[in-house]
Amino acid sequence: MKRRTFLLAGLGTGGALFLGWALLPPRQRLVGGTRPDTGGTAVALNGWLTIAPDDTITVVVPKAEMGQGTHTALAMLLAEELECDWARVRVEYSPIDKIYGNVSALVEGLPFAPEADGTLVRGIRWMMAKTARELGVMMTGGSSSVRDCWMPMREAGASARASLIAAAAATWGVTASTCRAEQGTVISADGRRLRFGELAALAVSHRPSEITLKAAAAFTVVGTPRPRLDSAAKSNGTATYGIDVSLPNMLYAAVVMSPFGATTPPSVTAAQMTQSRAMPGVRAVLSLPGSRYGDPPALAVVAESWWQAHKAARALATATAAGASAAGASAVSTVTVLQDIRRTLRNDDGLPLRFFGGAKKVLAAASRTVDATYEAPYLAHATMEPMNATVRVSNDGAELWTGTQVPGYARAAVAHVLGLDEDNVTVHQHILGGGFGRRLDVDYIAQAAAIAKTVPNVPVQLIWSREDDMQHDFYRPATVSRLRAALDADGRVTAFVAHSAGQAPFKAYSKRVGFLLTQSGPDRTSSEGTWDQPYAFPALHTSHSETDSAIPVGSWRSVGHSHQAFFVESFIDELAAAAKQDPAAYRAALLQSHPRALRVLQLAAAKSGWGAPLEPTADGRPRARGMALHAAFGSIVAEVAEVSVARDGRIRVHRVVAAIDCGLAVNPNIIAQQIESGIIDGLSVALNGELVIEDGAPRQSNFYEYRLLRIDECPVIETHIVPSLDVPSGVGEPGLPPIAPAVANALFTLTGTRLRALPLRMPSEAAS
Repeated sequence: MKRRTFLLAGLGTGGALFLGWALLPPRQRLVGGTRPDTGGTAVALNGWLTIAPDDTITVVVPKAEMGQGTHTALAMLLAEELECDWARVRVEYSPIDKIYGNVSALVEGLPFAPEADGTLVRGIRWMMAKTARELGVMMTGGSSSVRDCWMPMREAGASARASLIAAAAATWGVTASTCRAEQGTVISADGRRLRFGELAALAVSHRPSEITLKAAAAFTVVGTPRPRLDSAAKSNGTATYGIDVSLPNMLYAAVVMSPFGATTPPSVTAAQMTQSRAMPGVRAVLSLPGSRYGDPPALAVVAESWWQAHKAARALATATAAGASAAGASAVSTVTVLQDIRRTLRNDDGLPLRFFGGAKKVLAAASRTVDATYEAPYLAHATMEPMNATVRVSNDGAELWTGTQVPGYARAAVAHVLGLDEDNVTVHQHILGGGFGRRLDVDYIAQAAAIAKTVPNVPVQLIWSREDDMQHDFYRPATVSRLRAALDADGRVTAFVAHSAGQAPFKAYSKRVGFLLTQSGPDRTSSEGTWDQPYAFPALHTSHSETDSAIPVGSWRSVGHSHQAFFVESFIDELAAAAKQDPAAYRAALLQSHPRALRVLQLAAAKSGWGAPLEPTADGRPRARGMALHAAFGSIVAEVAEVSVARDGRIRVHRVVAAIDCGLAVNPNIIAQQIESGIIDGLSVALNGELVIEDGAPRQSNFYEYRLLRIDECPVIETHIVPSLDVPSGVGEPGLPPIAPAVANALFTLTGTRLRALPLRMPSEAAS
C-alpha cells in the first residue's frame, strides 16, 4: 500500500516540524501549527511523535483515555510503522491543533444508510471530511478513535521511519534503499547500526517525499494482545486523574446548583450566606448565574479544603431546601414526560429518516401484522470519577487541569467565561475516570472558570459530589417506539415500520457547545440503530418525533443504539415467534444480503451452543438462551445470553457469548475488554437502569439508589472476534446495545412473558 505525502514543513524550535493549515494539501494530518512538547531534548519528526536521545518514543495522542485502551491501541499503530522497540514507547496527550481534529466521527455522523453509495453520497462524505479537517474539532466519542487515527498514526510512523533511514544512509554514505529499520535501530546492508535516538536530530532535515505503509501480512505489533501501557500506573496508584491534581496554594470549591429550568441561584437569606462564610476554612461564598454551556445557576463555596467547602455548601443546600425555590424551577417528572412522549407517538407521524418500498401502504393492506410498543427510561452517566476541574486565572491568561473528551471546547469555554482569547488558555489534559459521553460537555469546566475568576492567581479545584454529579447530568433521554410489521403466509416480513419519539440528545449538546453543523435538521442519534439496521426488508419506513422537556439530555454510551437495539431486536424476536421460527434462523434469513452480519450471527450461535439443551441452575431453576444482533459504529456484534429467573423474580444472567466484526483487530485483548465492559454496563441498564425524576429533580443521588451491576451478578463472558483485514471500526460502545434484548428474548423463551420496557422486571406470576 503506497501513498504520496509531501511534507512542506520547516524546522521549528527544538527540532519540531510545523506549518500552518492553510498551506497544506487537503488530506495532510502529519504536521500541525502547534508542535508537541519535546521536553527540551527530544525531537519531533512530525505532529504525532517525539524521539529522545535515550531512544524513548513518545506517541502524541489526541484522544482521551477513559478506560477504553485507546492510548495503547493508537501507540501500536504508530509503533508498527516506525519499527521501534515497543518497550521504549510511552504516550502523552497532544496539544490542541487542527491536525488532531476528529474527521471520522463527523463523516460517519452523516444520515446515510451504511450501504449508501453513489456519486452524491461519496461527494458529500468527501466534503464533510474536508470540513472536519478545517474545523479540527478534537473529540473522543462515537467509538471513533482507532478509526480516525488509523491512517494518521501509521503515516506518522512510516514518515518518521523514512526520515530516520535517510539520516542513517546519509551518515554512512549509502543509499536509503539498502538500509532497514528494526527494533529502534537503522541497520545497513553491511550490518552497521545507529539507534533512533542518535539519528533523530539529523532526521529532521531528511523529509521523505514518499512513504510506504506496511501490508497487513507484515504486521508484528498490530493484531497482537499487547499489555496496556496504562495498566501499571492504574494498578499502583500513580495514574493522575483530573481529581488527583494538586497544586501549590490550591483552594477548593463545592457548589449548590439550582434544579432544572431555574433562572436564578438557589434562594438563601443574607444571614445564611454570612453564616456559611464564617464556617472554618471558607474563603468565599459566591452566586453564579450559570452559562450557555448548561451549568445551572448555583451557589459556590471556596475553601482551604474540599471537605470544608462541601460542608459549607451542604449547609446552604439545607437552607435552600427549607426556603423558597429558585425562580423558574421546573416541576417536571418522568411520569409526565413519558405521557407526553406517548401522546406524541400517537398523534405525530414523525420525521421520516429512511423509507422505501411503500412500507406504510403494504402494512395497511396486509392481512397479518405484528404491532408492539417499547419504552426505555432516562439514564445517568454515573462515572466513577465525578465532574471536576482546576482553573488558575492569571493576569495574562488561564490554565485548566481536567479530564475531558473535548479539549478544544473546554478551552473555548474557559476563554468565553473569562473573556480571553483561546490562545491564552492552556489545557492540561488528564485521564478520565469514566466518560461515556458525559465529558463531552463542558458545564463543570465553565463553572470552575467562573469560580476561579473571583480568586485570581490562585488555582481553584471544583469537585462535584456524587450527588451533584448524578442530579445535574445530561441524561440519556427516555424514548418510546412503536414497531409494526406485515408478514406473508410463510412468516416473511413484507413491510417494517418503526416510529420512535423522544428528546434529541446530540442536537441539545450542539446548542450547548455552539457546534452549528448539527443544531438544526434531524438528530440521527435519536433513532440510530433502527433506520440503519442491517436486515433486508422489501419495504421499510423509519421515523422519529422529537419531543421537548426541561430535563437536560446528552450523549450516553452508544447514544440511540442503547435503546433502539432493545426495540428492534426484541421485535425481531416477536416476528420470529409469530412466524413460529427459530430466532437465529429467522435472523439469518433476513441477513442473506449482509454476509458480514451473517458471519457474526453464525459465530455467536456456534460458540454459544445455540439450540443445545441447557442444564438447570444449581437450585433447580430452568435456563434459556436469547440472542440479539446489532450494528453500531461500523462494527457488528451478536450476543447470546443464558438466563434464569429466581423464585423471587430476580433475573440472573449466567453466561454471555459475544461475537464481533470490528475490522482488523488492532489489540484482541482490548477488544475483549471493551465487549465485556459494554455487556456489564448494558446489564446494569437492562436489570436496574432507571433515573426517576419527581418535581423537577432526580430521585436518585448515589449508587445505593442508582444501582449498578455487582461483581457477584456478573456473568461469564466470552468474546469471539471475526478475522478481518478491513479498516478497524468501533469497539468501545457496540458491545452494550445487544445485551438488553438478548436477555429479554431469553426471558420470553423461558417464561412466555414478553417484556417491552426497560429495566426488565418479571411479574411475580411469570417468575414462579
